Amino acid sequence: QVKMVESGGGSVQAGGSLTLSCVATGYTHSRQCMGWFRQVPGKEREGVAGIDGDGTTSYAEAVKGRFTISYDNAKNTLYLQMNSLQSEDTASYYCAVDLKRCSPMVAGSKASWGQATQVTVFS
Repeated sequence: QVKMVESGGGSVQAGGSLTLSCVATGYTHSRQCMGWFRQVPGKEREGVAGIDGDGTTSYAEAVKGRFTISYDNAKNTLYLQMNSLQSEDTASYYCAVDLKRCSPMVAGSKASWGQATQVTVFS
């Protein structure tokens, strides 16, 4: 059984940086897409960044140039480096593996999710 555990969320001033981590246990990295989503209350969960099995990355327009997704195969850990954070980035962030598609990001029914980590950006 796949288990995803996120960490690294917190409160940060606008313009600051955070790095989210997601450790995947019981998971063997494949060619499937993995990535990060975010959600705010009252809105649908949206894809933020994805990475394919060959290392190809994709990003939502709102975070291009500011966020970087990466995966450490040796540590089975997915990362999201977030720079130049804005108040609009405030959300609960979820990591997920075995996504249906990276670009555009589509989760699909076989995805496994983490429990979410909260990111709050204040002015």
